[in-house]
Amino acid sequence: MIKYRLMCEHEHEFDGWFANAAAFDAQKKDGLLACTLCGSAKISKAIMAPAVPKKGNQKRPEPGAEMGRMMQKLSAHVEENFDYVGSGFAEEARKIHYGEAEERDIYGETSLEDAKQLLEEGVPVAPLPGPAPRDKN
Repeated sequence: MIKYRLMCEHEHEFDGWFANAAAFDAQKKDGLLACTLCGSAKISKAIMAPAVPKKGNQKRPEPGAEMGRMMQKLSAHVEENFDYVGSGFAEEARKIHYGEAEERDIYGETSLEDAKQLLEEGVPVAPLPGPAPRDKN
């Protein structure tokens, strides 16, 4: 696989993945490429710097390693600063949303169906990355 930074005639930049350089050329020739922002079919390769390690003997970081560290930091921040409400998350989130409980940041567990219902009601919720936290009760 090869990744190219692409640009349309309006200078919108976006990435494209191709099996090889010939696949890019063939797709461009057949008019199969389009700008992700404006739909223009006039696409060219943009200038991009190669990803070359400083020394040949240095290992490249694991794919997703930085994302994993960021998710761990987010989870730790939530656990340190939000109130844990356990399996009563959906009920407590509704109470806060409707002004029946003190407004505060909470986290806990709920079913996918309850999470969907909360979103339909306009209750702002989002899943936390990583494994479910241990029971704090």
